[in-house]
Amino acid sequence: MTAAEKEVSGVGEPAPSGELPPEEPVRKERGALRGIIKTMRPHQWVKNLFVLAPMFFAKDLVSTNAAGKAQLDLEISVRALAGTAVFCLLAGAVYTINDLVDVEADRVHPVKRFRPIPSGAVPENLARAAAIGLVVLSLGMGALLDKMFALVALVYFVENILYSFKLKNVAFLDVGLISFGFVLRVVAGGYATGTHVSGYMLACTALLALFLGFGKRRHELAGEHAGKQRAALKAYSANALNAALALTGAATAVVYVAYTLDPVTQAFFQSKYLWMTAPFTVAGIVRFLMLVSGKAGRGRRAESPTQEMLRDVPFVLNLVLWVIVVAALVYRLRPG
Repeated sequence: MTAAEKEVSGVGEPAPSGELPPEEPVRKERGALRGIIKTMRPHQWVKNLFVLAPMFFAKDLVSTNAAGKAQLDLEISVRALAGTAVFCLLAGAVYTINDLVDVEADRVHPVKRFRPIPSGAVPENLARAAAIGLVVLSLGMGALLDKMFALVALVYFVENILYSFKLKNVAFLDVGLISFGFVLRVVAGGYATGTHVSGYMLACTALLALFLGFGKRRHELAGEHAGKQRAALKAYSANALNAALALTGAATAVVYVAYTLDPVTQAFFQSKYLWMTAPFTVAGIVRFLMLVSGKAGRGRRAESPTQEMLRDVPFVLNLVLWVIVVAALVYRLRPG
């Protein structure tokens, strides 16, 4: 879910007790264009890689030519990348709209007030025009790609708008919408590439997104004046979030293992060794819990656990190894 995971785009005066320490000196935005790009949160677009998941797990990334040699399927790859680009632009529009909605609250926030729109580096009228342009461009590209893809992208956009204006203040529903947003990305990826999306993939995506969403809320709840920064946090408790994390984390691991052991899955991938990827999944879940709870030996270095895990070397290394093992098993890769 895009609006639910807004990141810090600038830092400034020393934060009060309980707030995150600044990592860089305050720097005014130089130019409205640079400010618009920063408002679009390019560093958050990594979540849109979920659009590529159907292509990757359906073995459509590589095809066999007439000579019997494996080669990259350019048509499917281009369509998948185009679909990902559409969601990145749409996410940028949602982030911009969200900042416009929260502009007054962000102006009194010790860190968020340095973002381009609250700080005045990007005029609100320009931000509105940019948001409209991004929506028109992204949905237009989606319609050219596939009509059903465009419809899913439109649902994703409407969901985010409803979230930004109202639903983000409803505890548990806010995280549920985050999860739904990730599921929509996967469904859209399937339509973009003409790839079947399995029930296991949708279930794993939904559970993993719930797990990450509850992790972010737990991370935020540990901060000082949490309820004033996000209204929904007033209805959350540490115990409830800990229970939700344990439940969704365990469910994610169980469903993923069931997927790797399913006879249909093994027959499709022509491999009985997909279970070898499960330890990496479990390790990633455990490491995320450590980062959220502050038991990773790093302390609270970032406002979001999503940002924190992408800076964590053990987590990133585990993720890279998982990708390598999955690719080797799915595409039957061998050295040389």
